[in-house]
Amino acid sequence: MKSRKLLMIPGPIEFEPSVLRAMGEVTTSHVAPNFIETFSNCLGFMKEIWKAPNGQPFILSGSGTLAMDVAIANLIEKGDNALVISTGYFGERFKDILNCYGANVTFMKSSLGSCVSLLEIEAELKRKDYKLVTMTHVDTSTGVIVDPQPIAELAKKYNVLSVLDGVCSVAGEVIEQEDWGLDIVFTGTQKAIGVPPGLALLVASKKAIETWSNRKTPVQSYYSDWKNWLPIMEAYENKKPSYFGTPAVNLIRALEVSLKIILDEGVDARVHKHNKYAHAFRKSIESIGLKIIPVSEKVASNTLSAVYYPENVDGNQFLKHVSDYGVIIAGGLLADIKTTYFRVGHMGSVNTCDIIAVLSAIEYSLLKTGYDYTQGKSLETFQKLI
Repeated sequence: MKSRKLLMIPGPIEFEPSVLRAMGEVTTSHVAPNFIETFSNCLGFMKEIWKAPNGQPFILSGSGTLAMDVAIANLIEKGDNALVISTGYFGERFKDILNCYGANVTFMKSSLGSCVSLLEIEAELKRKDYKLVTMTHVDTSTGVIVDPQPIAELAKKYNVLSVLDGVCSVAGEVIEQEDWGLDIVFTGTQKAIGVPPGLALLVASKKAIETWSNRKTPVQSYYSDWKNWLPIMEAYENKKPSYFGTPAVNLIRALEVSLKIILDEGVDARVHKHNKYAHAFRKSIESIGLKIIPVSEKVASNTLSAVYYPENVDGNQFLKHVSDYGVIIAGGLLADIKTTYFRVGHMGSVNTCDIIAVLSAIEYSLLKTGYDYTQGKSLETFQKLI
């Protein structure tokens, strides 16, 4: 532990030792009884964590972007209208993928640090017939969180499919997929799910599956097509062997371990823990004069914080000093303001000591760069709040 740095970026994150040990187990056959049991367990655990008991889970080898591609490829046909609600970088990615599959895209972009209003969204849904609406629950580039529930309700009202990018939110933010009526919720493993990168996870509603099955044209992606993957997922759920492409056996075993940890803790308790740490972290950095990108606490996420550098502090030097201290955080991602802010991930198996280490590294770096603040103030604030 002491020979490496603490990884506190918005994914990959720090992983539980038991999850890493599972990664190192002897690789078994993808049709061995023990692996079939593991895969089946993971699919069932996903339904519990997504809170979608009647949903159809998918586990594919790939990143969160693959999950995004799978959602769009299977639901969109050329000429369909799609509405993208964007709060940062990954709204743009939704737009790019939708354009790839021939959708007519309407792009609604929020002002920096805020969300598109429900009034604007409903006005747009009234304007023409949309096939689907996409939203990014937590945009990793800005740390802004969107409330998916009222948007999903609007989607149901206007008979529009709703697709939620939960890459930086699943298991870290409140999600009630079935109760809210979300048709797709997807994520990657390397964030709050707590598994090294490499798996795309998605749960589809019955309505989403029906929409796909009633397509008039073939899915324009061989690898993403549910025609190939749905029989595999159904077989594994029923604890039967099946094959389309070789699954990432060791990653799926690690996923089983991590999902079990989340469920043993309790999804609601885990989300509450994320909220507690996030609130205390933000108040701590505010106590030394730093500001976050989200315009209010209401739209600030639990899983990461996007923080502006103080005026006259060189970002590259700041990040270097943090790294020298033994902590890794991330620079900016949003192109227009990339050099003006940094990002800290506080999700998954994060604990009190991790946050204290990050705050200590931030204070050390600010001291090195000549920023004037009361030393120890952020640590004092955090300890009082936690």
